[in-house]
Amino acid sequence: MRPHLDLSAVEAFVLVADLRSFTHAAEALGLTQAGVSLKLRRLEGAVGRRLLDRTPRQVRLSTDGEAFLPHARTLLAAQELALMTPPEPERELTIAISDHVAGPELPEILARVHACDPALMLKVRVNYSRNVIAQFDDGLADVAVVRRQGKRRDGELLFEDQYGWFASVGARLDGKLLPLITVTDECGVGETATRLLAAAKTPWIDAFLGGGVATAIAAARSGIGVLPLPRRLATAGLVDVGGALALPPLPGAQIMMHARRFDAQTTATLRVLAAAFRSAAARP
Repeated sequence: MRPHLDLSAVEAFVLVADLRSFTHAAEALGLTQAGVSLKLRRLEGAVGRRLLDRTPRQVRLSTDGEAFLPHARTLLAAQELALMTPPEPERELTIAISDHVAGPELPEILARVHACDPALMLKVRVNYSRNVIAQFDDGLADVAVVRRQGKRRDGELLFEDQYGWFASVGARLDGKLLPLITVTDECGVGETATRLLAAAKTPWIDAFLGGGVATAIAAARSGIGVLPLPRRLATAGLVDVGGALALPPLPGAQIMMHARRFDAQTTATLRVLAAAFRSAAARP
């Protein structure tokens, strides 16, 4: 059977070679000089060559020692690599959020999630509710935070949004047609608003269409029209004009979180995400 090298002896050899001293090598290893000498003699016996030239005043490598040194370093590097703690597998979480849910608190919510699980790579997608739930159902998102869709009853209730008809404080809205601001033709909130206006026989025109909720809020603040909007998203300078204009009441919406099954750590992170959304929605 071929001899096996004692890696602790190989380490002692490399230290003696680097430090040129049995004394310093022994200190580094926490051994006596005699202990280091014993390891080296056994190493030389295993390789069948003299690795060191010893004199009373100095220690130097023999020719065979010079040749063995790079192999010794390779052995120690391989041991270090083998003993390294394997890195945790990369964990990703794709969160799709409805544009009407993602308010100004979203950066703070995401910061909380990241702080509780910094190793988790977050991939956030903001879209319209229909697209968000479609991404979840198609496996393109791990988590969906949306307004409840139709008769769908799965998911976890986060909070309920109340809606109003918002316009700028100084907006002039005395025309025959209601200037309506909506996010997009695909927006469920806009569809609900136009359906209610039609049922109430309230004529309207599309004063502004597209650009997302933040852009629609900016349009409302400019005074060009009326925007159906969750009350919690109404910014300074906007007022609910539904009563003054005799507009039909807008129904509230349940905000749901749909999530796949995860490991315990990610499940705990999702609890933080849900709590952060609830906390943000509860603020006055």
